[in-house]
Amino acid sequence: MTRVDWAGGMRFVGKGASGHEVEMDAAEPLGANSAARPVETLLCALGGCTGMDVVSILRKMNTEPKALRVEIEDERATEHPKVIRKLRLVYVVTGPVPAENLKKAIDLSLAKYCPIANTLAGVAKITYETRVDAA
Repeated sequence: MTRVDWAGGMRFVGKGASGHEVEMDAAEPLGANSAARPVETLLCALGGCTGMDVVSILRKMNTEPKALRVEIEDERATEHPKVIRKLRLVYVVTGPVPAENLKKAIDLSLAKYCPIANTLAGVAKITYETRVDAA
């Protein structure tokens, strides 16, 4: 079970089964700007979820990257509830990772393994690109 408690003002603290806390707050003047916004937290979760998949799959292919970063751009509707309409993910990989391995790992993550990507795909168009730094 995940639990989210109001911590005063517009600050909330969530805690999932792992026991780790996730802090959220609103921007000023509504909140104190003391933590990430809920949608930022969702997008970070997407990046972490697909990133973990990609690293795991690349490890199995014996092509683990030296570094991996997922940059996420979102486009939202202009009217409330301002849902996310489009997501563009840029996977930035450092190390000698063959492009075909990277593509396969990302495709598997987005289509099969990442529950967050698959949930968001029901409402948002998700596209991606890759950048590889062979250093």
